Amino acid sequence: MLSFLTDSNWALFLSALISSTLFPGGSEALLIFRLEESPTQLAVLVSIATLGNVLGSMITYGMGRLGYVLGSRWFQMPQQRIAQAEQYFSKYGKLTLLFAWLPIIGDPICLVAGVLRYHFIGFVLLVSLGKLVRYSLLAWFTVSALA
Repeated sequence: MLSFLTDSNWALFLSALISSTLFPGGSEALLIFRLEESPTQLAVLVSIATLGNVLGSMITYGMGRLGYVLGSRWFQMPQQRIAQAEQYFSKYGKLTLLFAWLPIIGDPICLVAGVLRYHFIGFVLLVSLGKLVRYSLLAWFTVSALA
């Protein structure tokens, strides 16, 4: 029933999705491993990782939006991280979403975008661009190092 989890492309997708929610993950390491196995699959692997990571960010955005409606008790994120993300968001505005891929602060940025009810299409476009650039650079450096 769960045999699809043994497919390394599904594993990459799920790792990327989980690592862009409020849970830690290791999608970068798995992408590097997959590129070592199949360097000619660079575009496919970057697409899979980006899609999974963006979908995870969309879930986090939804949690922020829903958390705003229900009250923030149901998700446990340190108030300091949320305050830091709000500070970046108010200082730099929507461009903050280009950095949703950053460790530690990336998930709170997506959460705060949901809490602030940032326009969803704009959110998806900016987050997708940032994550695509991040995975593309990681893949390019990996394949270059392997050559």
